[in-house]
Amino acid sequence: MSSLKVVVGGSAAAAVASNISTLVADKVASRIAAKDFTLWGKEAEAESSIRLGWVNSANESQPLVGEILALREYFLAKGVNRFVLCGMGGSSLAPEVITRTANVELVVLDSTNADQVGSALAGDLSKTAVIVSSKSGSTVETDSQKRVFEKAFTDAGIDKTDRIVVVTDPGSPMEAAAKADGYRVFNADATVGGRYSALTAFGLVPSGLAGADIQALLDSANSVAALLAEDSESNPALVLGAALGATPGEYGIRDKIGIVADGTEIVGFGDWAEQLIAESTGKLSKGVLPVVLTPQSAELSSGLADFLAVRVVAEATAARGDEVVVSGELGAQFMLWEYATVIASRLIGINPFDQPDVESAKIAARAMLEQRDEIVAPLFKDDGIEVRASGLSLNSVESVEGALMALLKQIDSDDGYLSIHAYLDRTSVAEATTLRELVAAKTRRPATFGWAPRFLHSTGQYHKGGPAQGVFLQIVSAAKQDIAVPGRDFTFGELIASQAAGDAKVLADQGRPVLTLTLDDAKSGVAAISRIFG
Repeated sequence: MSSLKVVVGGSAAAAVASNISTLVADKVASRIAAKDFTLWGKEAEAESSIRLGWVNSANESQPLVGEILALREYFLAKGVNRFVLCGMGGSSLAPEVITRTANVELVVLDSTNADQVGSALAGDLSKTAVIVSSKSGSTVETDSQKRVFEKAFTDAGIDKTDRIVVVTDPGSPMEAAAKADGYRVFNADATVGGRYSALTAFGLVPSGLAGADIQALLDSANSVAALLAEDSESNPALVLGAALGATPGEYGIRDKIGIVADGTEIVGFGDWAEQLIAESTGKLSKGVLPVVLTPQSAELSSGLADFLAVRVVAEATAARGDEVVVSGELGAQFMLWEYATVIASRLIGINPFDQPDVESAKIAARAMLEQRDEIVAPLFKDDGIEVRASGLSLNSVESVEGALMALLKQIDSDDGYLSIHAYLDRTSVAEATTLRELVAAKTRRPATFGWAPRFLHSTGQYHKGGPAQGVFLQIVSAAKQDIAVPGRDFTFGELIASQAAGDAKVLADQGRPVLTLTLDDAKSGVAAISRIFG
């Protein structure tokens, strides 16, 4: 793949021309490299002062490579060649893109859907090792996943401490508990937030155990470190950051960014970049909404005044109109987009390292879990689909189609978007992602799609903290067979239902309309919704 390159055209080029000389004069790039935590304003300093470790991750993580490869050889010698990652948000998205790009198998369990949990458990445990990744260990999803695998290994007569590997921050409650229990522990850098952790132990341990070339990944990132730290108008991070944070449109900046994989060898990059950008920028009613697209997506031809396309390609040469074109190896792109995101955040005027609205959904989910007997009755049921609404009037509506049309009417034609949250098993209902394409084509407005509950750890921040432009469609389905969480008084089915209800409440409390469709059968329900949109 080519060396790192960013090409801008049209209004994106205008944004770069208007901002890059100031970015260079303010020495923004070199100050990021020097971990200058004053770049984002006084109010951000407390957080930014302890969140800039990612700048050196490619270097600092070098000692991990040998340890990870040695453990992989240990497992392979015992016939263990199936690796499952239990993690959410930044703990799972980077390893997923690394391993998919490397074409090596990693089972990513980033869900509390009982069918998806059951699918991960159904593999050959005699050949399975599990990586449990969490900065603190307090993440309810990851804790629940760890508990169910501990029980599965024990029930199978397999020493759980030999098969479960823990990745966490040094000094975390999870580290103390894991060491006391006798687990192997890999420490990440505590000064790196989850969404910036691709080149730390969180990205490297699962990827390296699965067979990805993590040394080449680090080398790729290190090869562009000096370039990205340069106070120069040719610095690709300054160019991309200015385009992301300041491209003008008819109503202000173009705050919807379409990330399009268009010929790149990198697989699934948009999902990682989506979390990075949305969770970093979406707060104080500001931000940039990333939208993961294909080259055929409707947004690219809808002429949207608030939309900017960013194409990730094999070789960036020229931009076609109002767009940005980016190329480079995966490790280099991790670094590029991290720099560009914090540069865009400076231009927007927000702190890229906090996530104040993520916790609200967690608190609401815990409350719903405690009161789970108080299930809200559906407004009605139509063709095997229960319909509920929060912050959305469905007076006289008696069909799923009518409810969906009522939701779509809430989308502002100038700056609105629809976000689909699929609380489904993504291993068996992968076709649900096509709903995004159908909605975008029907509404001629941007649409996003998030597998739930993993999106709560990424784009969920933008939904509550960013501009109040979104309307929300939750798609929920009961699992075919529920699974109890060992040592807890709830099941995975109850947990995911509480997460959906909790998020719907938080969104509605903030004036965002939410339509919840609960499907008797996931496949037939998704097909029925697709027919309505199609």
